[in-house]
Amino acid sequence: MPGWTNKGKYRCLEIWLRGASPPANLNLALHADAVTPTADTNIMSDLSEIPAGNGYTSGGLQVNRNSTDFDVITEDDTNDRALIQLKNFSWTASGGNLPISGNGARYAELTDANATIANREIYFYWSLGANRTVSDGQSLTLIDCESRINET
Repeated sequence: MPGWTNKGKYRCLEIWLRGASPPANLNLALHADAVTPTADTNIMSDLSEIPAGNGYTSGGLQVNRNSTDFDVITEDDTNDRALIQLKNFSWTASGGNLPISGNGARYAELTDANATIANREIYFYWSLGANRTVSDGQSLTLIDCESRINET
C-alpha cells in the first residue's frame, strides 16, 4: 500500500505555505523487508536499504521535479482527491542478482537528495507486493508509482 509520510506532508506544506526551499532533486530508493515504512518513517536510516552493487547505487535513482518524471498529476473532484504518478523507473541487474544479497527489494521510497544518504527525508513509500530479486541482465521496473492526496 502506498502512503505519504508525515515528513512528506509537513515538507509539502512548509514549501507551499511558508516558502521553504524545495529539494533540487529527489531520489527513488529500494529497501528490504526488515522494516515496513509507515507514515511515521522520517529518514532513510529508519529503514534497511538494499545493498549497492550489480546495478543498484546506494540512494537509488534521481527523480527530477518536472513533468517528465512526475508524468501524471490530476485533480479528482468525484472522489475528492488529487493524484501524482511517477514515470516508470528501472534498475537492471549487471554482474549478478539485484540486490546482491538479502531477501530482495520489498519497498520503494521517494526521498530528498541529501548528500548524506542515511539522512535523506522520506516523502512517499510504496510496497512492491513481495520481495523482488532479478537475475543478471533482467530489470526491476516500477511502473506508475502513484500516491493520492485525500482527506479522511
